[in-house]
Amino acid sequence: MTHFSQELLASAVPLQLRGIGKRYGELTALQGIDLQVQRGEIFGIIGRSGAGKSSLLRLINRLETPTEGQVLINGADIGELTGAQLQPLRRQVAMIFQHFNLMVTRTVAENIELPLRMAGVPAAERARRVDELLQLVGLVERRAAYPAQLSGGQKQRVGIARALVLEPQILLCDEATSALDPESTQSILQLLRDINRRLGLTIVLITHEMEVIRDLCHRVAVLERGRVVEQGEVWRVFGDPRHEVSRILLAGSEHVQEAGPAAEDEVLVDLHFTGERGLEPDLAALSALLPGLRLVQGGVERIQGRALGRLRVAVRGGDLQRVEGLADRVARVR
Repeated sequence: MTHFSQELLASAVPLQLRGIGKRYGELTALQGIDLQVQRGEIFGIIGRSGAGKSSLLRLINRLETPTEGQVLINGADIGELTGAQLQPLRRQVAMIFQHFNLMVTRTVAENIELPLRMAGVPAAERARRVDELLQLVGLVERRAAYPAQLSGGQKQRVGIARALVLEPQILLCDEATSALDPESTQSILQLLRDINRRLGLTIVLITHEMEVIRDLCHRVAVLERGRVVEQGEVWRVFGDPRHEVSRILLAGSEHVQEAGPAAEDEVLVDLHFTGERGLEPDLAALSALLPGLRLVQGGVERIQGRALGRLRVAVRGGDLQRVEGLADRVARVR
């Protein structure tokens, strides 16, 4: 019988998807999905509307079953679980939602306490856990407030606390920041980052926002038409996207500053920093290699400790042949 033994929980990879496919009648929502999420990492799943993100998440928490393939949670094939066997899964895999899903007639503390009450946890233990979670998410002073009295960011903090109250190993985030203003979004991302670090919690996050992936995740998978078209460390995907969909998604999150056109006697050159080999946007080194170099346009940021972005520079026509030597010394030239 499939079960969640303590030995299994301690030793297995938290989440594996093997050959996952999902069909709804004639519609194929997912096909050939192979993913592995490491313990304690924040794994992002991104894609355009209709790419299959929500279908994939519903398979992970067993709201639906795959048409083919396996979803393994801590080494157990959750497709084999039935009835009461699903209860341990519900405790190990928690979820926070885009629109919070709070009970409007219950206070903050009562919303957080609800999963414990449903699980039959004694009152003293419920009170202790609620106090801990209120402290963790910074809502101690709002414990008696009702959802209508909270901001969007505060509501999501309640949702996070409620998801964590049964001490899950995996936290699923379904577009958790898309209903929030930019300031609240950054606050929630920082909270999730702190929770991941302090609790060692494995987080799987789906979003259509590349900026959320950049600011929070360790690795990312890009979905398109039900397939994983690209996956890897965030810095690598951002620095050198290989698939057209990844480039389209990144186009909306690039931060590029204009600085004017090139002069008639100059040639424009694009220098790309992909994070490989530790190459850095060192303008002093570039000027030493190419006297007379001038920055025309640029946008560089640091993700996971690596410099990523593009500099468009103007060089004198006679220096163009020297640019070829930059590829191994300063940046990728395009």
